[in-house]
Amino acid sequence: MIIGVLKEPEFEKRVSILPEAVKTLKKLKADIFVKKGAGERAYASDEEYAEAGAKLLDINKVIEKSDVLLSINKPGENVLKSLKKGQIVISVFNPMGEEKSVRSLLKSDQTYFSMDMIPRTTRGQAMDILSSMATVSGYKAVLDAAMHLPNFFPMFMTAAGTIRPAKVLILGAGVAGLQAIATARKLGAVVEAFDVRSAVKEQVESLGGKFVEVEGAVEDAAAGGYAVEQTEEFKAKQKQLIHDHAAKSNVIICTAQIPGKRAPLLIEKATVQAIHPGSVIIDLAASSGGNCELTENAKTVVKHGVTIVGKSDYPTDMPNDASRMYGNNLVNFLKLLIDENGGLKLDFEDEIVSGTCMIHENQLMNEQLQQLYG
Repeated sequence: MIIGVLKEPEFEKRVSILPEAVKTLKKLKADIFVKKGAGERAYASDEEYAEAGAKLLDINKVIEKSDVLLSINKPGENVLKSLKKGQIVISVFNPMGEEKSVRSLLKSDQTYFSMDMIPRTTRGQAMDILSSMATVSGYKAVLDAAMHLPNFFPMFMTAAGTIRPAKVLILGAGVAGLQAIATARKLGAVVEAFDVRSAVKEQVESLGGKFVEVEGAVEDAAAGGYAVEQTEEFKAKQKQLIHDHAAKSNVIICTAQIPGKRAPLLIEKATVQAIHPGSVIIDLAASSGGNCELTENAKTVVKHGVTIVGKSDYPTDMPNDASRMYGNNLVNFLKLLIDENGGLKLDFEDEIVSGTCMIHENQLMNEQLQQLYG
C-alpha cells in the first residue's frame, strides 16, 4: 500500500505525520510518498523524511501514486477533483457540522475517513485526535491568558508586599478543560471548574481545582463523554452561578462544546460587564459560536475592559508536538487498515473502522451521520 502525505493550507503549521511516523509505517510494509515541503512549518525537513524512508514528490505525483492520502484539514477542491476512483482520504472533515460538504463528497467515488469521528471507546483512545488536540489547546490557552493578564498567576510574598494569586474559572472539564486546570495550577493560580457532567468532579479535584456544581443536570451515557442539551430550568440556575463565579475571576477559559451544534452560551454580555477590567476570557469554542456572547472568532477584542480571545486553533501554534500527537493517533488508526503484507484491508465489522468512515461507495457509513443526514 502507498500512503501519500499532503501539505496543509497556508494557515496550518502542522503536518499529518512526522518522519518518525514514516519509520513506523515502513515497518508495516507500507510505502510513503510525501509532498515536498509538507513538514517544513512543523520543523520537519524533506531530508528527514527521506532519511526515514519516504519519497518526496510534487503534489500531482503524490495524488496519482497513492492508495491512501493523509491530511489534517480537508483537502482543497483542486486536490479533491484530482482524486482517482476508489482512493482513500483520511482527514478531519467535521461532518457533523458540514452538511454541504458531506453531501458533495457523497457524489464522489472515493472513501473518506474523518479522524474526528473516532469512537470514544477505551480501544479508540490511542487514535482519538480530538483528545490529543484538546490537550494542546488547554495548555496553550492558559499560557495565552497569562500573557494577556496584567497580573501574576502565582502568589508572591515580597518585600513590596504580598501579591494574591490569580483566580481562574474553567468552563467545561473535558480534555481541554482538565489540561487547562492542570496548567493553571502549575502556574500557581486558584482554579474553579464548571461542567454539567458530575462524573468529572473527581478529576477536577484530583488536579487541584474546585468543582462548581449545578444540581439537576441532564447526562447521557450514550453521548460518548460529551455534554448534552440541558433543560431551561437548569440553564437558568447555571447562568446565575456562572455569572457569580465569573465576576470574581481574573481569567476564564471557555471549552464547552456540543458536537454538531452551536456551543452553549455561558458568558453573557452582562457577565462580561460585571468582570473586573483587565481580566481575560479565552474562548476555545469560538469556531462553533463561542461560549461568550461577545466572542469574535479568530480575533482578540477588548470589551468593557475585558480582553476576549476567540481562538479554536491553538494546536497549529504548537506544530511540532501537535503533529507528533496527531501522527501517533493516525498511525494507530492506519494499523487497522494495513494487513500483514502491507496491503489495504477495510474491515467494516470493526467498530472503529466503520465509526470513523464517513463515506464508502457513495454511502454514509457512520451511524450518527446516517441519522443526521438520512
